[in-house]
Parts: sequence; C-alpha cells; structure tokens
Amino acid sequence: MPDSRPAFPPIVFRHFVAATVAEFGRQSLEVVLHNAGLAGDIITPDALARLDAESAAQAYANLQRAIRLYYGRGARGALLRIGGETWRRLLADAPLTVKAQARFVRSLPVDMRPKPILDLLARLLSARQGDVTVHTLDLDLLLVDRISPTTLGQSDDEPICYVTLGMAREALVWATEHAPDIAETACRAMGAQECEFKVTRGG
Repeated sequence: MPDSRPAFPPIVFRHFVAATVAEFGRQSLEVVLHNAGLAGDIITPDALARLDAESAAQAYANLQRAIRLYYGRGARGALLRIGGETWRRLLADAPLTVKAQARFVRSLPVDMRPKPILDLLARLLSARQGDVTVHTLDLDLLLVDRISPTTLGQSDDEPICYVTLGMAREALVWATEHAPDIAETACRAMGAQECEFKVTRGG
C-alpha cells in the first residue's frame, strides 16, 4: 500500500523559502509569519537544514497558509510568482543529470516537450516515487499530486495550490516558450482525494 503520509522534498522547500523571501523581503515575511502565529526563525538556514520530508511538508503548508491569511485574495498572484521562481531556482541548482534531461526536453519538437518537462517536475516534487505523476488525456495532460502538502490541514471552497500551479506553468514556459492553458481542476483542500492540474492542448 502506498505511503500517504504528507512528505515534501526538503530541497524544494528550501528553494520555495528563498523564492518567498525574494518576493516579500525577509522583514515583511517575518510579519506575515507572526500574524499567523508562526515563529520567524522557521525560515533561518539552521531551521531549514534540520527539516526532513515530513516536517518540510508541514512547514510548506504553514507558510502558504500564513501568506493566504495575510494577503487574502492578493496571495494568489504572489504565490504563482513564487512557484515560478521556485522552478527556476530548482533547475539552476539541479544535479547535472537533471539539467541534461531538461536540455534534452528542449531539443525535442515543441509539441512533444510538455509531458517530459512535467514528468521532470513531478520527479522533483515527489518525496517518494509516484507522489506526483503525469497522465495523458487525449491531447491534454494531467499533473496529479496525491500528497499535495500545500493542503495539509487546510480546507477551502476553491483550489489553493498556487505554488504548484506556478511551478508547472513556468516549467512549461521554460520548455516551450509559450504560456500554457493550465488550471487546478481538483484540490484536496476542497475534499478531493488528490490535486489535479489540467493542461489543455487540444481544440
């Protein structure tokens, strides 16, 4: 039986924190954390170095919740930008094998690039094999996050995985040089069993 405990790669969380600090500034981010009852030292290098996959998942959920709480509807745009910046930082800091795979994707015909770049992103986001997967739906694609640590302990009436959406969107832009038609169509915060991001390519 697959392990369904929330887990998130600590390296991805560290890049997410760096992107978040770049978006808001450290002092402003500490105010956001304080407003949500979180200690500002959770984003210090020492604290980040101590995180394992399960504690990274909880911290990832807490930090995004704090941003949504402080900025309200304005959080969406910021979190999308943070997702895009997280992808760029992940790729820049990736092992040579991952960079080689990414370069190979860019060598393919443009219409063949979306799935392999999303496959690459899925592997980077998976603390365990199969946590995040990509599926074909005729011409469309579906990125499925079975763990979705963003939603840990969260409940909402609309999808909240803006960072994942931002990462997927930026990965597709990086690979194809075109803005994709992508949306979160199911979210665990809304009661779904998994979070789903649909890339519409046909029609």
